Amino acid sequence: MTKFLLWMILLLFCWPLALIALVLYPVVWLLSIPFRLLGITMDAVFELFRVLITLPARILGGVRAPHA
Repeated sequence: MTKFLLWMILLLFCWPLALIALVLYPVVWLLSIPFRLLGITMDAVFELFRVLITLPARILGGVRAPHA
């Protein structure tokens, strides 16, 4: 809803720029998909590393740190 309201304000002040943004938004969204997938993958890899590093302490019964 916020994006739509910002687009409406842009439409009032500069309609050619608003129309260009309307056309380019799907293209930018499609181009950002590989970067989102890379971010999700890297987050999973770092979470795996965290679990592997803390595994010995968890097996030995160490105090669990709060999950961030």
